[in-house]
Amino acid sequence: MNALRLIATGGALPGRTVTNEELSHMVDTSDEWITTRTGIRTRHWCTAEENAATLAIAAAKQALERSGLAPADIGCCICATLSAPDATPSVACRVQAALALPENRPALDVNAACSGFLYGTAVARGLLATMGGRYALVVGCEALSRLMDPADRSTCVLFGDGAGAAIFELTADPVPFAAVLGARGSAVLHAGGPSRTGSAPITMDGKAVFRFAVDALPQCLHAVLEETGRTLDEVDWVVCHQANSRIIDHCVRALKADPAKFYKNMERHGNTSAASIPVALNELAESGRLQPGQLLACIGFGGGLTWGGMIVEYK
Repeated sequence: MNALRLIATGGALPGRTVTNEELSHMVDTSDEWITTRTGIRTRHWCTAEENAATLAIAAAKQALERSGLAPADIGCCICATLSAPDATPSVACRVQAALALPENRPALDVNAACSGFLYGTAVARGLLATMGGRYALVVGCEALSRLMDPADRSTCVLFGDGAGAAIFELTADPVPFAAVLGARGSAVLHAGGPSRTGSAPITMDGKAVFRFAVDALPQCLHAVLEETGRTLDEVDWVVCHQANSRIIDHCVRALKADPAKFYKNMERHGNTSAASIPVALNELAESGRLQPGQLLACIGFGGGLTWGGMIVEYK
């Protein structure tokens, strides 16, 4: 089996930090209302000079530098986003140009919303296995503040902007690896098209999304554990899509799991969709909590509706 190993991470957050208190002056809400229902206290929004592509480039540069690899070593570049600044060129092509990655390697965007980073990783694995190459650059990046209705308190308090990048190595070594993906076409979460002008902003049936998430998260986790023959006790970190602290807490209780394994950072960043898992991975690595040889379970769920799970080792 051709498995992936995570070898380096990078991250980028935009320049504007928006607190719950600031939002309370924009819509009918409060810090207490937002915090108790979501666990979110602050989020980052792009300035006029920033967008999903500029954040992706910054995160990707950091990951490449930390990996010790040269641009020529990268076999493919995949960017997961639903908020690219343009329909074309893709964010991945912008990253390819900015990092001077080889021109004879594939670069493309994928859109699976909050599961996008996991979909992108699966695509990267397939490209390496079929087209050759040893290393893949996978980025999750979003500028969701450009898609929100600032007067809709049910959504504007939830979403933030950011980017996370990861470099994976394809290996024939017998390391634990598994990936599962799925989709259920449903309109309980919707965002308008790439032009933004005159398009519908993000809308969401929060209760339906919650019900979906608390079902998808444990199912994905069980699936990848079963495929690798591992138990939750053998996993060092569970990194879920950072949508809402209540979703993760509900699943921890249902699984009778150790909550310390389930990394959470939505308090500082809000829901950054495709960026949330790689941003969390980068924070774990930067803080020294993610150590070589540790096993990660990454679980995504959200708009589409889509879901995905992955077990991967940090090298």
